[in-house]
This record gives sequence, structure tokens and C-alpha cells, in this order.
Amino acid sequence: MPIRKPIIGVMGPGKTELHTEPVDKHVELATELGKQIASHGWLLLTGGRNLGVMDAACRGAKSAGGTTIGILPGPDALDSSDAVDIPIITGMGSARNNVNALSSTVLIAVGMGPGTAAEVALALKARKPVVLLATQPEAEKFFTSLDASLVHVASDVEGAIVHVKALLAAQTEPAT
Repeated sequence: MPIRKPIIGVMGPGKTELHTEPVDKHVELATELGKQIASHGWLLLTGGRNLGVMDAACRGAKSAGGTTIGILPGPDALDSSDAVDIPIITGMGSARNNVNALSSTVLIAVGMGPGTAAEVALALKARKPVVLLATQPEAEKFFTSLDASLVHVASDVEGAIVHVKALLAAQTEPAT
């Protein structure tokens, strides 16, 4: 069986009006996270739009020579980030959050908003590991309470990458 590249989903706020934390911080973290994902040879998956964390992660990955996948909510790619290599047009609106969650080998949430919370919840329901980065303590407590074995909290990009490496290694270990 061919070995597939891991798909690392990076989810996070696209707009500022619904969020208490400054999106600038999330954009900075997402840009660096995208660079790190690309430097490890992993594929990056985002919501694909030209906003906030989605755009920043894609731009970071592209700047490091990575491949980016965007799962777009609309019927076309008009609001797609210029840094998306593979736009997946869904026409599904927010229902595309399930595609994001199911297609990610590991999902990283950078910041938290309603859409990001939905993606994290769907990933946990599908038994996918999640790394929370720059999320509110209340969100960390809530998602950890749902399944502490699947939720990992990182304080910085380096910590998030350490978690991803460990989670990927655990997925490739033979069952005993």
C-alpha cells in the first residue's frame, strides 16, 4: 500500500468581529505553522478562503514550498486564497466543516470562533486528534472534557509541531 503524505488541517477565525482575541496574533501563528507544516513535507488543508488563519497558513506553507488544499464553502473559487494550490469547491457552506475535519490526519485549531469550534467538535466525533493553539482556556477545558486522549494543547508553534509529530508517529506504529 502506498504511503500517503499526512494532511494537516489548520482551522481558525477568518474575521475579527466574532472573536475576543486579536486575529493578528492568530495570523502570525498560522503563517509560521504553515511554514513548519511545509518544511516537514506534510500537506496543508484549510478552509481555503482569503481571510484570517486560512489565508495566513496557506501563505506560510507556500513561502516554504508546501502544497495547500482549500475546502471552499461556496459554488466557486472567487474568495479563495491566492496561496491555495488545490481548491475543492463544495457549495456546502458551513457543512464543508465536516470535510475539513474528516480529511485532516491531524487538525490544529489556531484561535477559536464558532466555525473553528464546529470543526474541532466534528474532528473529535470522528476520533481525529486535535491540537489547540492560542485558544481560550474555556475552549481548552471544554474540548479536553469531551476526550482528553484526542485533545492536545500547545503554547506555541513549536509545541504544536511536537504534538503533530508524536500523533503521526503513533498512527504509524503497528498495533500490539
